[in-house]
Amino acid sequence: MTLYYEEYGNKEAPMIVFLHGGGVSGWMWDQQVHHFSNYHCLVPTLQGHGKRNKETTFSINSCAKEIIDLIEEKGAGKDVTLVGFSLGAQVAIEILGLAPDLIRYAVINSALVMPMSMRMINYMVTPTIKLTAGLAKNRIFSRIQAKELYIGDDTFETYYQESANMNANTLVEILRENLRYDLPPNFSDCTAKILVTVGEKEKSIMKKSAVKIANSNTNSKCVVVPNIGHGFSFADSMLFNQTVEAWITDGDLPIEKLKVWDDEGK
Repeated sequence: MTLYYEEYGNKEAPMIVFLHGGGVSGWMWDQQVHHFSNYHCLVPTLQGHGKRNKETTFSINSCAKEIIDLIEEKGAGKDVTLVGFSLGAQVAIEILGLAPDLIRYAVINSALVMPMSMRMINYMVTPTIKLTAGLAKNRIFSRIQAKELYIGDDTFETYYQESANMNANTLVEILRENLRYDLPPNFSDCTAKILVTVGEKEKSIMKKSAVKIANSNTNSKCVVVPNIGHGFSFADSMLFNQTVEAWITDGDLPIEKLKVWDDEGK
């Protein structure tokens, strides 16, 4: 497998690595790479997605190792920030576990870390995914899915084409990895400054995951984004960019627009 990535901004500046969610690819970060043009931005494509849609295997761990190699090659001597959404946020967590001193700042947006049992996945989730995989080629169904992610008309066609072209078996592997993912055992040793974000309208399991992540590392803070579900960077790219920028410059978070949670998620 060959890692595909795109590179933007000032190559002499500190680095930001953006990791996309499942079912999309690097284009989801277009608003971010434009905003952070004074940084060295890397946007890798995860296995089985986008330009890598011919691949038929997927592993969060192997994705993390690919990206660690890329960061070590491109970001040697730099402060590195890691920004991940959903599936990409799980990959970001795995990177923090595998290389606990590699990353200076991390923004973990909507990561699921409440693993489902393999029995449940095999008996319920996998057959359902195989039966509904063909719906990805249905534009009406894709419109519904896109709306859930706050994907607008300007990017819908890209989303639809990529979704329709995903390999069904790879999709099953991606969902298995996503649904059974848990925090790596040495996540607490990570030295990065970690911001965990979750939408107020997300499912309770996502909110519990956010609290679990933040409670597992003393360098973490958890914030909830009011009136937003799964897709913070799409739903309000300006607020997302302000939040990331404040975090990685040790500035003040826009707390008038965010709610900081304590260790009990309150």
